[in-house]
Amino acid sequence: MNEDIMIKIENVSFEYSSFIDESIQLAVKDLSLDVIRGEFLVVLGHNGSGKSTLAKMINGLIMPSKGEIFVNGLNTRDEDKIWDIRSTAGMVFQNPDNQIVATIVEEDVAFGPENLGIPQRELRKRVDDALETVEMTEYKNHAPHLLSGGQKQRVAIAGILAMEPDCIIFDEPTAMLDPVGRLEVMDTIKKLNKEKGKTIILITHFMDEAVEADRVMVLNEGEAVMLGTPKEIFRQVERLKELGLDVPQVTELVFELNNEGYTFRDDVLSVEELVNLL
Repeated sequence: MNEDIMIKIENVSFEYSSFIDESIQLAVKDLSLDVIRGEFLVVLGHNGSGKSTLAKMINGLIMPSKGEIFVNGLNTRDEDKIWDIRSTAGMVFQNPDNQIVATIVEEDVAFGPENLGIPQRELRKRVDDALETVEMTEYKNHAPHLLSGGQKQRVAIAGILAMEPDCIIFDEPTAMLDPVGRLEVMDTIKKLNKEKGKTIILITHFMDEAVEADRVMVLNEGEAVMLGTPKEIFRQVERLKELGLDVPQVTELVFELNNEGYTFRDDVLSVEELVNLL
């Protein structure tokens, strides 16, 4: 297997039985994708498009009905390797309260690596490093339940970081946060990718977060219907709207201006780019 590939998804499908009529439904349909080591990939799609199902399959929480997923060369179907896989590809969920288990921040961050049997001296270093990375060192003796939503999510990220994964999957980590908390968490995610070289898979429904990615994949009814750079994806405004998705506000503004007869280029993603154009 190519050493540059962190995650390899080969013809993966996931089916489940409908509660209503017991018919077989496909949450993910014949999906193939290579995620490159060090890449920042964003996965978009409306509710029910298969995003969270895909995340859980990569983390080995559920198995594909068909196809194979390899995490750093390890097959998620290999039960003997499941903890290696979860140590390699950590997962951060939507609600940080569901991931926080201890009553003191630093004890919570230590929980994962402690269960991996990491020696005490190494454990201390990992906890300190993880808290420093997410800029929560000054809160290490605080009670997690007294923190803001954004701070709690950063503690949850530190808990994953302390297990030293090469890849982190974020399943809508900012969905329950206010704008300040969202900004804090996105800054942490970008730092992990750019400064620490972590492979990032971010599932989100916020278009301004997707703009930061190397590549964007759009899922619709379990199928990958679009894949490309943010500029390649978001210039297709009408296609995205057909799929029930928004585009960044500045991209939409340029789209509307061009509809009124202007001839601006259609791949503007940031306010700075728009200001320069105008």
